Amino acid sequence: MRTSFLALLCLLALGVSSSHAQDAQDAEKRLRSVHGELREVAAQRKQLEGQRSEANRQLRDADQKVSQSQQTLQQTRDALVRDGARLTELQTERARFSGDLAQRRAELVGLLRAAQAHGGAAPLKALLARDSVSEAERALVLQGYLQRAQLARVHQLTEEIRQRQALEVEIVQRRAALDLAGRRQAEQLQALQGARTERASLLAGIDAQYKDRATREQALGRDAKALQTLLARLKAAAAKAAREAAAAERAAKAAPRSTTTPRRRQTASAPPLQVGGLGWPVSGSLLAAFGGRLPDGRRSGGVLIAAPAGTLVKAVAAGSVVFADWMTGYGNILIVDHGNGYMSLYAHNDGLLRTAGDAVKRGDALATVGSSGGQGQPALYFELRRDGEPVNPASWLSRQ
Repeated sequence: MRTSFLALLCLLALGVSSSHAQDAQDAEKRLRSVHGELREVAAQRKQLEGQRSEANRQLRDADQKVSQSQQTLQQTRDALVRDGARLTELQTERARFSGDLAQRRAELVGLLRAAQAHGGAAPLKALLARDSVSEAERALVLQGYLQRAQLARVHQLTEEIRQRQALEVEIVQRRAALDLAGRRQAEQLQALQGARTERASLLAGIDAQYKDRATREQALGRDAKALQTLLARLKAAAAKAAREAAAAERAAKAAPRSTTTPRRRQTASAPPLQVGGLGWPVSGSLLAAFGGRLPDGRRSGGVLIAAPAGTLVKAVAAGSVVFADWMTGYGNILIVDHGNGYMSLYAHNDGLLRTAGDAVKRGDALATVGSSGGQGQPALYFELRRDGEPVNPASWLSRQ
């Protein structure tokens, strides 16, 4: 009886050991498969990193072209305004000179008619009409002087009117050229914005693939680690089962881990908070508050305000522009130094209307709202720093 029991115990031990050995072989196959897939996914991720870098460079170029095009378009519009004012001024001067010319011509006609009435003996009559020769000479000299002066003034006014008419024609022609250039620049800006949108979509697609590959790589890495752990446990269990049947049996009956994931708590979405007004760079919907989360998951050191594309971004205080260029993660960005350790930052702009070194006053236009840098929607990221550290701009702006 005892011999039969020992034989049964040995058979059980051998069965458990062979079962663990089979499990170990299956685990090793799975591990080799996971390692192979892991290498493939890592290669794909590396390739996507290169595509991502190139797409990011193309997006930067597109953002800069949009900014330059918008700046050129704004300069053309400013030139049209200046030419319009100058044209109005010239037309006013021409009207005034025309009235003066009409008066001078009338005076000259009067002098000529008076001379014609006296006929060819006008100088003799003027000479005989005086009591002395000296008075007659003065009268003749004065009459000749008045005629010559009036004639010279007529010629002068005629030339001034001609010059102003020529200037008017030149300005009208230039305004027509500027208007045509403005329309072409607006079309070019629209095309550039469309190309930028395509590049942003391409970058977003590559980012999604990159994150998918990175997530898959992490998952495969966890699987490989889990399989390695499982292999070690199976080998240890198989060795232990060969020596001790009872311990192997307990290991085989180990309870599986729960795969239940905690449910996420549902939260009601609140309507977006509206911000703006006097002192703020723009007015719009608050997408991310100070200390909150930006759409890409980063912690916000400022505020993200949604506003229509092309909205003017205004300086919150007087200062000097110290940076105006494209920056990864921020797109077209402009930074103003206000002194006393304070700096303000304006990011994701479409167009930068100022350059480094420009002095600005509070309320001056700095840029236009856009979506550069891969921002998903037109919005301004505004940040205020004191001695290099972000501070809550809402509390600071409320005191301005």
